[in-house]
Amino acid sequence: MLVEINQHSNYIYLMNYSFEYIDIILLAMIAGFIFLRLRGILGKRTGFEGKATSQFEKVLNNIQAENKTFQKENFDQNAQKEFISGAKIAYETIITDFSDDDNKLIKSKPLLSKKIYEQFDKALKERSDRGHFAEITFIGINSADIKEHQEAHNILKVTVNFVAEVITCIKDKDKKIISGDPEKIKKIYDTWIFSRDIRSNNPNWQLVDILT
Repeated sequence: MLVEINQHSNYIYLMNYSFEYIDIILLAMIAGFIFLRLRGILGKRTGFEGKATSQFEKVLNNIQAENKTFQKENFDQNAQKEFISGAKIAYETIITDFSDDDNKLIKSKPLLSKKIYEQFDKALKERSDRGHFAEITFIGINSADIKEHQEAHNILKVTVNFVAEVITCIKDKDKKIISGDPEKIKKIYDTWIFSRDIRSNNPNWQLVDILT
């Protein structure tokens, strides 16, 4: 009888042990399954890798669109008014500096791109070699209107139509008039392109091209 009880106890013990062993195996399988699922979703490495979800892409596109819109709106009406005021001063400074009697670019040099400065400097040297000098009286600017403006690769370019009045003439070394009329007001029409890097802390614009 005692032997039967012991055998029964051992049987119950073995049964409990078997169930516990099975539970451990099942838990391990479940844990492994969860691990594999998380690994498949999150990836093996930390950080963002792979393609963004469609919802994330949508939000990112919206942010990028808002940033592009903001950059375009930086040059709004108030900014354009300030630009035109500065462009008028730059225009008069460049015209008078190019046309004074020393044949040198001094005041206007910071306002000119390297290309324009070299073109102006070459023309002034040629004029000086001929012994000619320019005299100008700047009457004023009748109008200065923005024709167009565009931004590409963080460079903003603005095309401006100028209409101005000047009195100008070219004289030789003996002060003899070669061209122009020192008594006549002449109306001039110019289309200039100014440019600046919108990432730069320097607010100054430069003349980068002359169309007419």
